[in-house]
Amino acid sequence: MNRFVNRIGRIVEQLTPFRASLIKPPTLVTMSSRKPSLNVNTENTSMSIDRTTPSVSEIPKIGTYKAVSQPSNVAALQAAEKPTPVVEPLQIKVNDSRGGFVPAYLHMSPEHDSTAPPSTAAILLSGAGGGVVGPSGIYLSMATKLAALSATVPTLRMDYRFPARNAACCEDVLAAMEYLVTAFGFSRFVLVGWSFGGAPVFTVGGQDQRVVGCATVASQTAGTEGIRSLAPRPVLLLHGLEDNTLSPRCSEQLYEMYGPDGNREIKFFEGDNHALTTSSVLAEELLIGFIVKCAGTRMSESEKELAAKEMIPDKEKVTIMKQGGDLRGNESVD
Repeated sequence: MNRFVNRIGRIVEQLTPFRASLIKPPTLVTMSSRKPSLNVNTENTSMSIDRTTPSVSEIPKIGTYKAVSQPSNVAALQAAEKPTPVVEPLQIKVNDSRGGFVPAYLHMSPEHDSTAPPSTAAILLSGAGGGVVGPSGIYLSMATKLAALSATVPTLRMDYRFPARNAACCEDVLAAMEYLVTAFGFSRFVLVGWSFGGAPVFTVGGQDQRVVGCATVASQTAGTEGIRSLAPRPVLLLHGLEDNTLSPRCSEQLYEMYGPDGNREIKFFEGDNHALTTSSVLAEELLIGFIVKCAGTRMSESEKELAAKEMIPDKEKVTIMKQGGDLRGNESVD
């Protein structure tokens, strides 16, 4: 049996090689240096549903996401005179006791093999259902914009083998980091997570010094103790005040857990929900700015304008989340 499993693994690896050659406006409430104080419902603080023996049949395949490799509005890149990034579908092998492969999309500049490659990459993590496009599809748009910058930030949108199991999801993230180190020599990472995704973001970030910044959208609190070890590395917390899935109190607690000694920032969006459907473009702009800053680079004025451009129309936000697997399980737009 083991010989058969190993043989199948080799076949899968051969079928999924990495080809290096392809590679009303929202109201924002900002709290940075002072402690935030919220009058909100404090229920619903976790999407974690850890189980000990997940089924192999739950592991998704990259072919599930063929419809979400590029955003529909890439014309914004052309208007900004930016090249369309290369998007490479991947199946990243995880060498833990569970085994299997993580589906992912890597967005890179067409000139990624230049003599001065970037040192920092971003990794974007979804919620309790897994998926690869994030809240309101912003991961798809963010990855495209970040890879198109003159000071490019290669960006990986990744799923999980076993969504909502933090231990397994952390192994997925570490496997993705090792892949990017081995294949491209990236040495620094910025992690971004939505909802349950805050757990692997802060767990890995708190333990691995290669992580130079962490950001979350509507994060849970379960499994996030690692945030206490992040300072002085920067943290950005975003949350909608009308989130009915995970209370805004979660982000307030994370802000407190991080402590006053590092670089922390929290932003609340009035009237917005768990997926920030009203404020998604602004949230995306803030996240891109955070990632670029963590990478130690800068954007030109025209690139800042590009960061604020809408690539996922309102009418497509929920549809693309379904196509990208981000509304599986207990995850919700509301």
